[in-house]
Amino acid sequence: MRAARLDESGSLVDFAVRRIRDHIRDHDLKVGDTLPGEGQFAIELGVSRAVMREAFGALAALRLLDVGNGRRARVGAIDGSVMGTSLDHAVSTAQVSVAEVWDVRRTLELRTVELAAARRSDEDAAIILAAATAMANAPDIAAVTRHDIVFHQAVARASGNALFLQIVRSFEPLMVEAVPLAWKTRDTDEARRIVLHRHAEIACAIGDRDAEGAILLMNAHFDTAIGAVL
Repeated sequence: MRAARLDESGSLVDFAVRRIRDHIRDHDLKVGDTLPGEGQFAIELGVSRAVMREAFGALAALRLLDVGNGRRARVGAIDGSVMGTSLDHAVSTAQVSVAEVWDVRRTLELRTVELAAARRSDEDAAIILAAATAMANAPDIAAVTRHDIVFHQAVARASGNALFLQIVRSFEPLMVEAVPLAWKTRDTDEARRIVLHRHAEIACAIGDRDAEGAILLMNAHFDTAIGAVL
């Protein structure tokens, strides 16, 4: 029986991973729902607990499972940080370029800002404006970067599309590097003021439900940002 599984999947761990994911789908489990323990899976699948422990660990690393000490594993929530790690690795190993990443990011953020202007709640608009204001009042570039990340993720959240939010979250590791780098190229107070003011303008356009204006402003923002980074 195990030989057949190995032929099919390549390893017992791969086999176990697939069966855990099958269990989630077949039982229509949702985020936060609990799964059977490693021991029960081991018996049902005819593998060792060590194999199941490794399979659970692999799924936890991908954030597909939420595994905590002393409790049963739960179905995990989608997490853009996993994509972020992969994207950061792809850039650092020259599989994709920073220019390619920023081209994709620009395309996504033009759509998210359009949707945000159409769909935002009052709370969304307040969070976006607060992030832009915090950027303008930030004492250093580290704080500017943190609030910039919050700003763009808040815009994505306001779009109402959960996948947009997670993809924008995946850009976070690169923004941590790119925002300070771009800031250094803006070597006058006026140049930096323009960047900060642009975020405030975008926030106001979203607040005014001005989708066309928000798109134009975000596009202008990326014209400046990409030129500074590349």
